[in-house]
Amino acid sequence: MRQLTFLFFIGILITVSSCRTDFETVPSTGNLAFSRDTIYLDTVFTNIGSSTYSLKVYNKSKNDINIPSIQLGKGLNSKYRMTVDGMQGNQGRVFENVTLLAKDSLYIFIETTANIADANLTDFLYTDQILFDGGSNLQKVELVTLVQDAVFLYPQKFADGTTETLPIGDEAIYGFFLDENDPINGNELHFTNKKPYVIYGYAAVPSGKTAVFDAGTRVHFHANSGLIVASNASVNVNGATSTTDKLENEVIFEGDRLEPDFSDVPGQWGTIWLTDGSTNHKFNHLTIKNATIGLLIQNNNGTTVSIKNTQIYDATNYGILAQTAKINGENLVVNSAGLAGLACTYGGDYKFTHCTFNNNWNSSSQVALLVNNYYAGATPEVKDLTAATFNNCIIYGWYSNEMILNKKTGAAFEYQFNNCLIKFNNTSNQYTNHPEYQFTTDPAHYNAIIQNKDPKFFKISENKLNIDNTSAAFAKGNTTYLVPFDVLGNTRTLPPDLGAYQSKPFPK
Repeated sequence: MRQLTFLFFIGILITVSSCRTDFETVPSTGNLAFSRDTIYLDTVFTNIGSSTYSLKVYNKSKNDINIPSIQLGKGLNSKYRMTVDGMQGNQGRVFENVTLLAKDSLYIFIETTANIADANLTDFLYTDQILFDGGSNLQKVELVTLVQDAVFLYPQKFADGTTETLPIGDEAIYGFFLDENDPINGNELHFTNKKPYVIYGYAAVPSGKTAVFDAGTRVHFHANSGLIVASNASVNVNGATSTTDKLENEVIFEGDRLEPDFSDVPGQWGTIWLTDGSTNHKFNHLTIKNATIGLLIQNNNGTTVSIKNTQIYDATNYGILAQTAKINGENLVVNSAGLAGLACTYGGDYKFTHCTFNNNWNSSSQVALLVNNYYAGATPEVKDLTAATFNNCIIYGWYSNEMILNKKTGAAFEYQFNNCLIKFNNTSNQYTNHPEYQFTTDPAHYNAIIQNKDPKFFKISENKLNIDNTSAAFAKGNTTYLVPFDVLGNTRTLPPDLGAYQSKPFPK
C-alpha cells in the first residue's frame, strides 16, 4: 500500500511539473510598472562616483513576459551605469530579452560618475533615461543628477610611485602642505565661497602661515582626512550670520558624501587638529558635521582659541577634545558624540558662555561634558586646570549624569558654574558627599544651578536644540554674562535664556 501511495505522489509531481509554463513567455506590451518614474541621484562632485540607487520593475500581468531591450537613452555616451537583475553592464550596454515572470519584479541598480562639463550649463543637471522596449511599447524612467564643480586638494604622487606624506612624530600620514603659490589652485591657504573644496588626506597649514576661510565656504573631507595646523600656524574661520535656510554665510566642514542618508552619519572623516604650538585661532559661524573628533585642540602656544557661534554635530568620539588648551567659547552648540561632547582634559583654561552641550548618543558611557586635570601615562601626568567656567549654559542629554569632573591631586582644579541647567542624577546617593558635585551648598563653584529639568529642545535627532518659552532654560540667565546675540544672530531678551539659542515659538 505504501508503495502505491508513493508512486501516486510521484505521478502527481510529474503531472504538475509537466504543466509549468515558466519559460513560455510573451512579448512585453508596454505595461510595466515602476517603483518611481524619476530617479534623483542627488548631488555629486565632478568626476566622483555616486552612491548606487535602485529601481524596481513590476510585471503585474498573469503572463510571463519577455522585455526585448533595456538600455540607457544616451547609449555609449551615457555617464550612468546600471545592473539589471544581477547582470552588470557598462555605459551603453543593451540588455536584451530580459524575462520577467508573472506577478514578479526585478531590480535595476544605477550609479554615475559625471563631469561638470557633461551637465546642463544653466542648472548643472546631468540627465538621461532608462528605455524599456521600443516603438509603441516604449516606456521610460528619467535619471537626474546635480553635478557640482569643486576644488580638489590632495597629496602629490611622485615619479617613483610614492605619495606625499606628512611627518607626525616618528610616523608619516597620508597628507600634504597647503601651498599659497600652487600653480593650479593658486593660494590654497585662502578658502573662498566660489566653489566647494574636497580634501583627500590631511591638509596641513605650514608653520608661520594662516589658513583663512571666507563666509560661505564649504569644505568636504574624504574618509580619513582632515586639517592639521602646524606649530606657529593659525586658522581663521570668518563665517557670518545667514538670513536664509541655505546658510549662505556659514562656513561648513563635513564629509564628501552628499546624499541625504549620510547627512548625520558620524565618523565620515578625521578631525581639525590644532597641534601643540599652533596659535591665535578664531572660529566664527562654523558648522562641523560627522567627524571622528570635531576639534582636537592642544596647547596653543598660550594663546586663546576663540570659538563663537559654532555648531558641532555627530562626532564618533568627541565634539571638542581639548588638552591643556585655552578656549573662550560663546554661542557654542555641541550635540551627539560617542564619548563626550566637550572634553577639557589635562588641565588648561576654559570659559564658555551661552553654550548648549547635549549628548543623546546611545551609550551608557557618553557625557555632554568631561573636565579633568590629568593625562594617564604622560610626563607630567597632571597639569593645572586654572579655570573651567560655564556661564548661562545647558549641559544635558540622554544619560542620567551628563557631566564628569575628574580631579587628581598634584595640580590645580578650578571650576565654576553660574546660572546653568545641568543634568546630574545622584543615583543611590553615591555623590552625596562627593566634593565636586555640591550643586546647592558650594557657592564657590556653583551658583543658581537648575538641576535635572528638561530644556525641551525642538528636535534633538535633527540637531535642532532650539527652545521655546516652556523650556526650563527660559529666562533663567544672568545678565552679567550676557552675549547680546544668539548663535543665529537673534537679539537676546532680558533676562536671557540659557544656552546658545534665544527662545522662540517652534515652527509648526
